Amino acid sequence: MKKNWFLLGFIFCLPIFWIALRFSGWDWQATPGITCLLSGLSIICAGFLLCWAAEVAQKDISQALALAFLAIVAVMPEYAIDMYFAWMAGKDPQYISYATANMTGANRLLIGFGWSLMVIVWWIKRRAKSIEIEESHKVEISFLTLATLYSFVIPIKGSLSIIDTIILFTIFVLYIRQAAKAGVTEPELLGPAEEIGKLPENWRRLVVISLFLYSGLVIFASAKPFAEGLIETGRGFGIEEFILIQWLAPLASESPEIIAATLFVLKAKPTMGLGTLISSKVNQWTLLVGLIPAVFCISGHKMDAMMIDARQVEEIFLTSAQSAFGIAILASMSISIKEAILLLVLFLTQLLFPQKEIRFAYAFLYLALAIFILIKDRRKAKGILSFILRPGNIPK
Repeated sequence: MKKNWFLLGFIFCLPIFWIALRFSGWDWQATPGITCLLSGLSIICAGFLLCWAAEVAQKDISQALALAFLAIVAVMPEYAIDMYFAWMAGKDPQYISYATANMTGANRLLIGFGWSLMVIVWWIKRRAKSIEIEESHKVEISFLTLATLYSFVIPIKGSLSIIDTIILFTIFVLYIRQAAKAGVTEPELLGPAEEIGKLPENWRRLVVISLFLYSGLVIFASAKPFAEGLIETGRGFGIEEFILIQWLAPLASESPEIIAATLFVLKAKPTMGLGTLISSKVNQWTLLVGLIPAVFCISGHKMDAMMIDARQVEEIFLTSAQSAFGIAILASMSISIKEAILLLVLFLTQLLFPQKEIRFAYAFLYLALAIFILIKDRRKAKGILSFILRPGNIPK
């Protein structure tokens, strides 16, 4: 349809003005507000282009692997911003808190807002009381369980090191390997992705590769200005930089993926939409977290661990606890509307209380709710055990 090609062209062209400015010698540091707006908008556009290209890739690889690939590609803007902070942290310790702020914000946003939104949208559309998750998604949930269990080690030892990189990368590689074993299924493409998918095979692949390359250029040109623009904007308005980086940066970089997942739900593919965001959580909780200390070491030309302060320990612990609660909900292979609302309320209300004591209170509340759910529902408890004992290879 013409409107889909128009939308693709419009999203494709929007970042061109920013790229022209960026490489023209314009002093983007002199106007952090405008820089943040233009580079942030370009990152959002790149996210949409990456999502559409990755969706089309499902025509050539398994659905489980395609979802994993889509999740990796769709969060490339998030990775670029966090890797910039990690790189700078190797040269300036001040940036360490920014790297963890962006990482924890992105992870909590996916579960607290993203997962909840899928169920709420499905309830609005069909008045369905829950989203039932297909058995194939046990691959994602089981490896997410392993990554979450390990994540509690990080705040206990108070650092991120190459050891964390090795362990988290191993979990990620095993996850991708398991996802690749599923068979290829014809995807149901939506919007511009549908039009690209209709092209002859050679043209389709050429367009997909071009979108990947162009989006990569946009992200490369935008990550540093957007990150630095956020910091300077926060200082200019007297807003804590940590808060802006933790919530505004992930909101911009994650929005295309969340919107794409919502479209799956609106097209009566709720499991597909939720599965995309679950897979994204696996990627961010393994690959993204594991990359931070690796990039930190490369930048600093040393193998030292990246030490995290008390605030960052609290944030990572809270993020781990939220992830544990999310997995406890998923253990029955469904999320109900009541559980979705609870996830959303807990996520939104914690933003109103930045105090240290409140962060710990929410973390222990998440853990208490997870334990309560598992004690109350033996089916969920058995599901958790199966995720841990037989990750990615669980019989019905």
